Amino acid sequence: METFCWRYAVSCLLFLCLFSAAACRQTEARAAQSGNRYGTLDVGGLARQYFVHVPPSYDGKTKVPLVLVLHGATQSAESIERMSALSATADKETFLAVYPKGTGRLPAWNAGACCAYAMENHIDDVGFLRALIARVERDYAVDPKRIFSTGISNGGMMSYRLACEAADQIAAIAPVEGSQDLDCRPSRPVSVIVFHGTADRLVPFEGGSTPFQLGSHRSDAPVSTTVAFWAKQNGCSPAPQRDDSATVHVETYSGCRDGSGVALYAIQGGHHIWPGTPLSHNDVAATSLMWSFFSQHPKP
Repeated sequence: METFCWRYAVSCLLFLCLFSAAACRQTEARAAQSGNRYGTLDVGGLARQYFVHVPPSYDGKTKVPLVLVLHGATQSAESIERMSALSATADKETFLAVYPKGTGRLPAWNAGACCAYAMENHIDDVGFLRALIARVERDYAVDPKRIFSTGISNGGMMSYRLACEAADQIAAIAPVEGSQDLDCRPSRPVSVIVFHGTADRLVPFEGGSTPFQLGSHRSDAPVSTTVAFWAKQNGCSPAPQRDDSATVHVETYSGCRDGSGVALYAIQGGHHIWPGTPLSHNDVAATSLMWSFFSQHPKP
């Protein structure tokens, strides 16, 4: 079993690196064609990198939503752009998709209990992302009530941390294959939609430790515990509406405070991958589902 877990972990890393390598080779050409605008921001003595995808319909006058898209550990910002297809969604729906980069040789985020260089060196990624939001608000017309965050794996974990520690700025989050492994005390309700595969062996759906944790010694919280936390935190009705199929089990909570919401998409047999991509072998359209959820849950 342990051998299988290691092989699975390595295969996932190879998958992420494949996206990263392909993205890096095409970065400059795609930037010119797609409206990607690159920048650097000095935070805590570090030069932090990011790029903003600006949709063709953006006019600089009408305030639009902002979506932070956080890569997984070892990934690149370009890789998560390709994997999530959120830039294409931004072009269709008119919002700014912002792709920051973590720190370290194999980039990661300090999500509290994970991961690698960022966690070990106590990098202030909450401070960086707050400063990045402020920079984008200065440079573009941003609706402050519609600032959202998503990400996969370590990026999903970082989205949870933003909801816990930057609830004054973040309206909603959509973690994908992440875990909330920190003491969470949000200052206000934050809407949360979770996508998690029941067969994820890197960040287990039922929680616990795995043999491959990128330098951390964490024990991940069960997804059910995290969803229950946010349902209670947001004052939602205790019993969710359930909609089950062979592919996905959906729980949707209603009656939440300040118009917030909580939802879970438990992908049956799903692994550590963005749902709806060809390699995921499922048709759960995570990107369009999370955008629909975001659009319905701005800050009051």
